[in-house]
Amino acid sequence: MKIIAKPVEMVTWTDINGKMNPVRFKIANEDESISVIKIDKVLTIDMEKLAGNNVLVYKCQSVIKGSERLYELKYEFSTCKWILWKL
Repeated sequence: MKIIAKPVEMVTWTDINGKMNPVRFKIANEDESISVIKIDKVLTIDMEKLAGNNVLVYKCQSVIKGSERLYELKYEFSTCKWILWKL
């Protein structure tokens, strides 16, 4: 997996306990077009520190351009932003 570290627009739902479940996200491509990627499966959810900030790391899998890919999404608590970290 290659580090991307791009901000994304995320659609999530939360359960009654406040656990976030990502559904799909939008990302800007290099040619300035927008891709929408549906999250097929969340494999793991871990907590880590990134530059002193607590983040949730979601390891996910989706079909992207016809092939099944693994990637990491990070959610920063301090800024409430989602980042596509690795693809």
